[in-house]
Amino acid sequence: MPKRALLSVHNKAGLPAFARGLTRLGHELYSTGGTMRALEEASIDVHPVTDLTGFPEILDGRVKTLHPGVHAGLLARRDVPEHMQEMKARGLELIDLLCVNLYPFAETLAQRGASYSDIVEQIDVGGAAMVRAAAKNHASVIVVVRPERYSEVLTALHEGTVNAAMRRRLAVEAFAHTAAYDSQIAAWLHDTDGDGLDTFPPEFSLSGILAQQLRYGENPHQVAAFYRLGHDPGGLASARQRQGMELSYNNIQDASAAYELVTEFARPAATIVKHTNPCGLAVADSLEDAYRKALDCDPRSAFGGVVALNRTLDKPTAEQILAVKIDVVLAPGYSDESLQLLARRQNLRVLEVGRVRMQGYNVRSVPGGFLAQSWDRRGFHRNTFRVGSRRQPTPQEWEQLEFAWLAVKHVKSNAIVIARDFAAVGVGAGQMSRVEAAQIAIERAGDRTRGAVMASDAFFPFADGVTVGLEAGITAVIQPGGSVRDREIVDAVDAAGAAMVLTSERHFRH
Repeated sequence: MPKRALLSVHNKAGLPAFARGLTRLGHELYSTGGTMRALEEASIDVHPVTDLTGFPEILDGRVKTLHPGVHAGLLARRDVPEHMQEMKARGLELIDLLCVNLYPFAETLAQRGASYSDIVEQIDVGGAAMVRAAAKNHASVIVVVRPERYSEVLTALHEGTVNAAMRRRLAVEAFAHTAAYDSQIAAWLHDTDGDGLDTFPPEFSLSGILAQQLRYGENPHQVAAFYRLGHDPGGLASARQRQGMELSYNNIQDASAAYELVTEFARPAATIVKHTNPCGLAVADSLEDAYRKALDCDPRSAFGGVVALNRTLDKPTAEQILAVKIDVVLAPGYSDESLQLLARRQNLRVLEVGRVRMQGYNVRSVPGGFLAQSWDRRGFHRNTFRVGSRRQPTPQEWEQLEFAWLAVKHVKSNAIVIARDFAAVGVGAGQMSRVEAAQIAIERAGDRTRGAVMASDAFFPFADGVTVGLEAGITAVIQPGGSVRDREIVDAVDAAGAAMVLTSERHFRH
């Protein structure tokens, strides 16, 4: 009794070799449209799928495999005599192997200029239905959705080692393939909905494409992997690694935090991040000056950190970076001279990163579930802020307050940033007490606190956090306000002749 294989793929990589291998192993090949043409051009014998269905393709190819001649062959249980009898009575053939991968929905979505109708046409119906049918009946049907499996499947067929475990593993991969595909479609349709991301669907699924297996997670005893959202999602998932060791789980987390922060600024900016918190941040007229100022913030903590830049890395800045042990460098581009310099440190990971696209949701797992929220995209909106003090900030203070406010939203709560001359000169991060966060930031800043400004990601519950800053020489403060003690906090600012801006919005980062 001949074996039958149905092949219908968009990604035709390795297809001719796979098809020839199946033919040598005694399989009759059936195919559709473009896949059939590709096999015929490779001089491989193949039957049209209409030989199974007895029905022509219709509606411009939208309907060709949605037919009992295909789905009965995929779903019939070989261990149920009634199924076999009905197949024979109706003149239907069994399908023993299905090779399908789906229309390029994510790739089309990533193309600039792709219209709504172009994207909709890349929603695969028949292919997804066949994959699910074969995967459901994996005890009888081998389902292959990835070209990477072709060699493995051919070898197992040749050696007679296609066992239950292999069939289940291929079925898991098949269901994951269709689940990810449907998730991408649902996410896109939701993003194009007029309600936007303010509403959450009653069912929420995440779709990821494996970017790389990681050596381990946060610690060596944890396993980990990096997934990207879609074909070209931007940011770290679309980065090009120019040199260096393989990225670790912690590298990726720190790199993401660093690049998300540095892209907040229009002027040349540099940041140094450790454990997802910035230990240095500055903007300047040149990238070289921005990096120097960022490093001056806390040069001791910079050791083993991640550097992110929002301009093409030049030779002078690269020379500075090499003066300190840095694990990862991220930039939108690199001069040839800078790459030659960085190559001296072979283990240094160098990433070329494109635009950050804050798409979809910010998602975090918890035991038994996950949390989803919109991204914190709020910038600096001076026209909606209120000056709570008697004294208005000077124009120069307003500029520094803006810098500090954009910085503090990227620091773990409780967060305090001391800023001067467009540089973070003191950062207090992740403290259980806000006054302690302020004390740490002031200690790090030292004498640079005099004439500087201070930003707090959430309100000061007591006047003590503001007072330690004022006593150290802070001249202006920006914070959300909203404490029951706001009056005494503002009184302390007024008594010191300083200025305070109340934003009425916070930037918790847990």
